[in-house]
Amino acid sequence: MKHIVRQYLASWNATGEERAALMAEHWSPDVTYTDPMAEVSGHEGITAVVEGVKAQFPGYVFTQVGEIDAHHRQVRFRWGLGPEGAEPVVVGFDVLVLDESGRIQDVRGFLDKVPV
Repeated sequence: MKHIVRQYLASWNATGEERAALMAEHWSPDVTYTDPMAEVSGHEGITAVVEGVKAQFPGYVFTQVGEIDAHHRQVRFRWGLGPEGAEPVVVGFDVLVLDESGRIQDVRGFLDKVPV
């Protein structure tokens, strides 16, 4: 499950063709994504959310915070968003549900710390 979390975060940090390739390999085409700020589906919907976050926080990167908890086809983990090598300014946790082939089918996101 560590591999899928790495690829998930890499998808958020990547741009353009690199992100599209990561999504094609690791995300189901009919993936759904829900967090307090968005509810979208498919690669195009998620790409729009990712690009919105990148526009709001230019130069920031997503990193894993703490350990991964997983069972069956689901995994939950904390993440941080901030300048590379610095304390994250945004912290949240996501739950990923995988399809039978091991691709991300559903994402449920929560925000624990957000800037004022």
